Amino acid sequence: MTIDPSVVEQVRAASRTMVRELGFMRTTLAGTDYSPSAVHTLLELSARGTLSAAQLVQVLGLEKSSVSRLVAKLVRSGEVQETASDDDARTKRLSLTAQGTRTVGAIHAYGQRQVTTALTALDGAQQRSIAQGLEAYAQALRAQRLGAEPPAGSVIRVSSGYRPGLIGRVTEMHASFYSRHSGFGQFFESQVATGIAAFAGRLNQPRNGIWVAEQGPRIVGSVAIDGEDLGNGEAHLRWFILDEHCRGQGVGRRLLEEAMAFCAEQGFSAVQLWTFKGLDAARRLYESFGFELTREAQGDQWGTSVTEQQFTRDLTRRS
Repeated sequence: MTIDPSVVEQVRAASRTMVRELGFMRTTLAGTDYSPSAVHTLLELSARGTLSAAQLVQVLGLEKSSVSRLVAKLVRSGEVQETASDDDARTKRLSLTAQGTRTVGAIHAYGQRQVTTALTALDGAQQRSIAQGLEAYAQALRAQRLGAEPPAGSVIRVSSGYRPGLIGRVTEMHASFYSRHSGFGQFFESQVATGIAAFAGRLNQPRNGIWVAEQGPRIVGSVAIDGEDLGNGEAHLRWFILDEHCRGQGVGRRLLEEAMAFCAEQGFSAVQLWTFKGLDAARRLYESFGFELTREAQGDQWGTSVTEQQFTRDLTRRS
């Protein structure tokens, strides 16, 4: 494919401006006392759960010695912990501490404020164009480094706010998954549709938010924070669902990161969510974000007897 040289120069100039304006020329980043590479390390550990030092070398594209010094500093600072691998005791697995999780929440809140402030000067079409273009460009850069071709149509974008088709698509994903998992039918689907339709009418309130994952024009995941319905300074995490084909790709974690950063920014004291027993992958993901099981009871309000579970993340807790 022939590339217009003027486009190349435009992208390069924009990249230089972004590096300066986002703070990558400074010794610290995102309102922390850490370098850009350290901040990136914390974000990658948050997104992936655990990594070895060797995996971090590949992810960050840095020398092994640089990563070793970086990890050692983050361990000393209490942000990262090392544990022996179950498969090989000689290999250390790296993960965030509770302090590290809070730091990442603050980094996300800082980044959200920074990007949101810039995007408010643009209309909706420009905002979507920027999000899609940056995602595609980032994937192309990564593919070039790895010597691979980015799969056509594989880019999954995460963005916030209402868009046409949201209510129907989120309802459809819930109905499809829970009919297979729990045998739920029309009543459950109707309840989901009614609930999210009512919530969509409250998205103009500052303590409510919804985030969706999109692949091309199709919504493939969602999560919402309802900051009003519990009425006690706590947030209600609702409508967290992924399309079957995009599970296991980190999309759910990306959605939850956005939701948790929003909760931190809004100053909620806790986040509550309700789910059903047996959704083990989702439970592991919730627990990796600090959610704890606080209540469990049998219920048949959905037309089929299931064990309902309540999980809570205390946002005031300090380790």
